[in-house]
Amino acid sequence: MTHTTDLNHTLFERAKQVIPGGVNSPVRAFKAVGGTPRFVKRAQGAYFWDANEQRHIDYIGSWGPMILGHGHPAVVQAVQAAVLEGFSYGAPTEREVALAEAILQLVPSMDMVRLVSSGTEAAMSAIRLARGATGRSKIIKFEGCYHGHADALLVKAGSGLATFGNPTSAGVPPEVVQHTLVLEYNNVRQLEEAFALHGKDLACVIIEPIAGNMNFVRASVPFMQRCRELCMRHGALLVFDEVMTGFRVALGGAQSVYARHIPGFEPDITVMGKVIGGGMPLAAFGAKRAVMEQLAPLGPVYQAGTLSGNPVATACGLATLREISKPGFFEDLGRKTQSLIGGLQAAADKAGVPFCGDSEGGMFGFFLLKDLPQNYATVMTTDSQRFNTLFHGLLERGVYIAPALYEAGFVSAAHTETDIAETIAAAAEVFNSL
Repeated sequence: MTHTTDLNHTLFERAKQVIPGGVNSPVRAFKAVGGTPRFVKRAQGAYFWDANEQRHIDYIGSWGPMILGHGHPAVVQAVQAAVLEGFSYGAPTEREVALAEAILQLVPSMDMVRLVSSGTEAAMSAIRLARGATGRSKIIKFEGCYHGHADALLVKAGSGLATFGNPTSAGVPPEVVQHTLVLEYNNVRQLEEAFALHGKDLACVIIEPIAGNMNFVRASVPFMQRCRELCMRHGALLVFDEVMTGFRVALGGAQSVYARHIPGFEPDITVMGKVIGGGMPLAAFGAKRAVMEQLAPLGPVYQAGTLSGNPVATACGLATLREISKPGFFEDLGRKTQSLIGGLQAAADKAGVPFCGDSEGGMFGFFLLKDLPQNYATVMTTDSQRFNTLFHGLLERGVYIAPALYEAGFVSAAHTETDIAETIAAAAEVFNSL
């Protein structure tokens, strides 16, 4: 569909006058890939239509929450009914209890859960809780894992294992990250050294079990097993950031995937978001009763929020969890995602383009490399210019993937075999030009 005026461009210019960079979250600005962001007008199923009315097959799905696709009838109905009852009360509702019960039933590592409004808020609160429960200050995170934009987590690796991190954002004083140790993902030796040096002072290890901000990098089973053993031995808590993977890679989250390989495996604290809100602002963190009872009003660790457990968001989340709990849902979703990655691999191989991909449930990632990376440094060796060409080639053909090399993609229940075939055909054309 051709337009004399590109309405996306017009809107972007207008937005830049009143919103920093023209966007309310940095990656939306297309800064990494160049060009003009698509302003979404409406969405349905596996598609969205931009300001020019161009249809795109959507593999971002609001960065993960839209596991059922956009506008699923059961979810829309639940939200419409909730809106008529009221938007927000700042008081308890039965629905937030029902959502908490539903989450706990699906993730047995937790006895109690606290609802909040964003993944950042959940991760920040989980770390405060870990520090409060252990009485310790130091934490370990891994390079390339993103846990939201709380000050203590916006940190890159220091110059060695004895040193702590450096801020990666202006406005974060060095003293705020002085207790955050940043290690290489999947590096068992570094992990063991860090515990040998700092074990008695560590409150927690926080990890994305499948890192979706390095595109898609799994923690190896031996590495995860060592994380669990060392935390247990030294009295630190293992915090699983499942904002992206929770109810997305499996019904029980990534922790259920690791439990298949490590007998009795479970984290101490779980952080969730995205899918549990079904597209509404909602997140949560949970743990065993003894840890969660450290939270106010029962314990000394303070956490609060005006919109926590919002009645419209909980209606949306409950309806979404009901749908994804139906028999065969994840088997079907996993098959679709694998067929997408398999098709892209075959198309790249045929065109002689280096390519490797991986997926779990409805989450996927790929790299223009021969072998799957195990850490951030290897991810950074990907040819970004080539990726940008691929991104824009797909965009022109109506296929929308993340506008950055380092972000995972998402398949929804609404994607059809035709959508996937269309995507692979579009990619094959672009690969031939690479």
